[in-house]
Amino acid sequence: MFNRALAWQNEQYEQDNSFKFSYTKIANLLPQWKKELVWLKECHSQVLQQSLKDLESAFKNFFQQRADFPKFKKKGLKERFRFPQGCKLEQQNNRLYLPKIGWVRYRNSRDIVGEIKNVTVSQKCGHYFVSIQTEFEYEIPTHKGGEIGIDMGVARFATLSNGEFFEPLNAFKTYKGKLAKLQRQLKNKVKFSQNWQKLKAKIAKLYHKIANCRKDFLHQTSSKISKNHAMIYIEDLQVSNMSKSAKGTLEAPGKNVAAKSGLNQAILDQSWFEFRRQLDYKTQWQGGFLVAVPAQNTSRTCPCCGHVGKENRQTQANFECVECGYTENADVVGALNVLGCGRAIVHA
Repeated sequence: MFNRALAWQNEQYEQDNSFKFSYTKIANLLPQWKKELVWLKECHSQVLQQSLKDLESAFKNFFQQRADFPKFKKKGLKERFRFPQGCKLEQQNNRLYLPKIGWVRYRNSRDIVGEIKNVTVSQKCGHYFVSIQTEFEYEIPTHKGGEIGIDMGVARFATLSNGEFFEPLNAFKTYKGKLAKLQRQLKNKVKFSQNWQKLKAKIAKLYHKIANCRKDFLHQTSSKISKNHAMIYIEDLQVSNMSKSAKGTLEAPGKNVAAKSGLNQAILDQSWFEFRRQLDYKTQWQGGFLVAVPAQNTSRTCPCCGHVGKENRQTQANFECVECGYTENADVVGALNVLGCGRAIVHA
C-alpha cells in the first residue's frame, strides 16, 4: 500500500508540479484500489490507513529536512503493520487479539500497564514481534546521583571522568570471519535457488544476531550510567564526518586508505549515536539530564593547567602536559575535559 500510494503521488506530481501530498485524497482512493487488488480486502482497513499515515509522516520529514525523499519499500525488508484500535490483551494468558486475525499467543517480556494506543506487528529473520504502545501517568523521580563526563572511543567504548571505563563489545568484529565465510559460499550458489535462499537467510540471521548483541550491550551500559548519575555530559560527536572514506579521487587519491577503512568500521561498530540516544531518554526517565559538549580539543587540553596542544598527547593512550607535567590516561583526560566544558555550559 505504501508503494502504491507513493507511485500515485509521484505520477500526480509529474503531471502537475504544484500538486501536494494529501492524506485525505489518497485515503479516498482505497475503495477503488480494493476493487483492483482483491487481496487488499483481506487486510483490515485501518492497517491500510496507517500505512498511508506513515507515508504522510515520511513526506513531512522530507519537507522539514529531517530525512530524504520517501523511497519504495523492498519486499521482505522491515515488514510491519499497525493497528490503531480494536486490539485486546490478556496478559495472564499471554494472548493478544488482533482485528481480522483473532487471538494469537505471544511471549510476555514485561508487564504492560496503561491504556493501549496502538499495536505494531513486525517480522525479522523469520521471527514475529509485537510492540504495544500504551499511555499512562508516570511521576518523574528526583535523581540523587552526581555528575559525570563521558569520553567515547574505540579502544575503550566509554571512559568516565571518575576513571571507570567500559570495554567495547565489537560485535561485528567478533563475527566478521564467519560472515565473510558465508558470503563467499553464497557467491558459489545459483542465484534464487533453494540453497541460495537458505544461505541468504543464514546470513540475515547472523546480521540479526550481531545487531542484538550490540543492542543488548548498549542497553546494559546506558542503563548503568543513567541510574548512577543525575547530570551526564557527553561528547557531541559527528559520527558521519568521522567515518567518511579516505579513498579520495583519481586526481587526489587518499592516504592510508586501508587503515582509515578499518578505523571507520570500528567507529560504526560502536554505535555511539544509538548509545547517546538511549542514554538521553533513560536519563530523563530517572529524573536526570544529558548535555552534549563540543568535542574539539577535549583530548589535547590539560585539565590541570588548561594548556592546549597536540604535543600533550605523545601516544594514543597516555597524556602528559608539556607545561605542568600532569600525566593521566588520555581517555580519562578527555572525560575530565568533557565534564569541565559541560559544567561551563550549564552554569553559563
